[in-house]
Amino acid sequence: MIIPAIDLIDGEVVRLHQGNYTEKRTYGADPIERFIDYQSDGAKFLHLVDLTGAKDPNKRQLDLIEKITQSIDISIQVGGGIRTFTDIENLLNIGVKRVVIGSKAVTDQIEVIEWFKHFGPESITLAIDIRIDEKGIKRVAVSGWQETSELTLESILNTYIPYGLKHVLCTDISKDGTLTGSNVELYKSISELYPSIDFQSSGGIGSLDDISALKVTGVKGVIVGRALLEGKFTVSEAITCWQNA
Repeated sequence: MIIPAIDLIDGEVVRLHQGNYTEKRTYGADPIERFIDYQSDGAKFLHLVDLTGAKDPNKRQLDLIEKITQSIDISIQVGGGIRTFTDIENLLNIGVKRVVIGSKAVTDQIEVIEWFKHFGPESITLAIDIRIDEKGIKRVAVSGWQETSELTLESILNTYIPYGLKHVLCTDISKDGTLTGSNVELYKSISELYPSIDFQSSGGIGSLDDISALKVTGVKGVIVGRALLEGKFTVSEAITCWQNA
């Protein structure tokens, strides 16, 4: 499915270039209206990143996120600096369908395994952001992409599969925000290797052709952010494109 995405800083809709807070573009202060429009245009699932909460968990935009969940009739997944059991609990309690876990899944695997056991795999989406080196090794980035760990994409997946891992949002960092297309070969490869996982592609979508190109990969969701904000195409056009690809 097509999954429209919005990033929020202090209530404003923004886009960062490859996670860099100093390269920020603002698209207004109307996240509720935008998500309602996306729903009206046919979206069945939404994605939200709380960048304020990612920087400072004490400033997580829970009130705004709750208003969003109350304003829409479709499911939403929310991420951005999820660090504790309480972070997950708070988001689920205000109507979030799935909580997106990023760096914590790399740096504190024992605790995240406990989260899988308690909340269940349907309540969690792992966000795995990777840098692919010249040898093709997929290293996982953490801390808002400021650091690259020694762990690989495959090692992270293998850690959580025994605990029911089902939903994975995978981003090739080099493609994020570029509008130049996704890493089709990456998604095709991992979908074939891990057929039990529903992968969401993220990064690079700039045209309807980019969406069509992903159909053969086996991904179950396509995250689309900047292209929608900049009017490259509409949600309904993206959905039709995906269905007809």
